[in-house]
Amino acid sequence: MKPESIYDVILGPVITEKATLGSEHSQVTFRVALDASKPQIKNAVEKLFDVKVTGVNTLRVKGKTKRFRGHPGRRSDWKKAMVTLADGQNIDVATGI
Repeated sequence: MKPESIYDVILGPVITEKATLGSEHSQVTFRVALDASKPQIKNAVEKLFDVKVTGVNTLRVKGKTKRFRGHPGRRSDWKKAMVTLADGQNIDVATGI
């Protein structure tokens, strides 16, 4: 995997209360590209953060229908990946915020 394509797969971390609770179980949550597969996500995280990944769970989040100035609109769909790390491994995504 090319270094440039890593950033096409992993778009950013998800910083929510539920995602931070996963850190107790060696899980980190990322926002990923809609067409990214589990092996691509695993390779990207291992190369970017130099950690050992034991599992990847993905979830497609459907965009909400919202109203803006009285006109209906729709938020984009997106995909998130919950990455489980090997014992003793960790990624600190909260630094620099």
